[in-house]
Amino acid sequence: MSGYIIQRLMQAVLVMAVMSVIVFAGIYSIGNPLDILIPPEATQDVRERTIARFGLDRPLLEQYFIYIRNLFEGDLGRSYIYNEPVLKLIAERLPATLELVLISVLGALFIGVPLGVLAGYRPEALSSRIIMGISILGFSVPTFWVGLILILTFAVELGWLPSGGRGDTVELFGVGWSFLTINGLSHILLPAINLALFKIAIMIRLARAGTREIMLGDTVKFARAAGISEWTIVTRHVLKLISIPIVTVFGLELGSTLAFAVVTETIFSWPGVGKLIIDSIKNLDRPVMMAYLMLTAGLFVAINLIVDLVYALLDPRLRKGQSA
Repeated sequence: MSGYIIQRLMQAVLVMAVMSVIVFAGIYSIGNPLDILIPPEATQDVRERTIARFGLDRPLLEQYFIYIRNLFEGDLGRSYIYNEPVLKLIAERLPATLELVLISVLGALFIGVPLGVLAGYRPEALSSRIIMGISILGFSVPTFWVGLILILTFAVELGWLPSGGRGDTVELFGVGWSFLTINGLSHILLPAINLALFKIAIMIRLARAGTREIMLGDTVKFARAAGISEWTIVTRHVLKLISIPIVTVFGLELGSTLAFAVVTETIFSWPGVGKLIIDSIKNLDRPVMMAYLMLTAGLFVAINLIVDLVYALLDPRLRKGQSA
């Protein structure tokens, strides 16, 4: 097991090294931040001092190695626009994104999996057809359109919920959280629903497919022949056997939602990392974009490693294969 972990860690380091080159080259080939940093009426002396201040007068390869050296020292750079350390900017906005993503993904898990199991257990029932119709809707409707409809319906027409912002927060472990207050919950509800709809559809289809396959297999037949109740079959056998693909999708969806909650945060003016990256792209704030993409790559690498380790815990055959 330890050899497997070391191997996966080495692969992760290699992936991050390749990603750093791709991300750096991609970002530095798009636009020129000097057009935003330096006003057109600035003198040549001001231009030269500004270029030297941000290190943009150095060769591209040298800039890359300076960035990697600073990265190993824990320095993600300084924002061109905010004139603050990038790590501080991200840390200030990360809790807002984290709570929105966790509520959305956990909500999708606890809603989508039971609905999918129900649809797979009785596929011909009317309730199952309704559930599958909901999943098709979740796949088909664009996130931005759903967000606008939610705002128009529940914020503008009915006036039940706020259309944007984060609301009141309560500090826990030195970090402000919205879900701990009634006002904060009212603000997080619409963006969480908007972000969770697509995930619910994925969980429904995944759980239904796994349930149908297992219900038609020998495991369920032998369990019924032994007189085991249907509830026990579903909770102890079906859910256990479909847990591995669900863990995989849950991990990947958690990472993708955390990385790409940009649309939802923009529509609902949610002050998270997604909104920060959109503002940075508009202003060609290279350090913020680099940090965001590198952290996103690191997040996916870490989630894949965790998912692989959970695989080994859930499936004894994988542990035997690794020890062989």
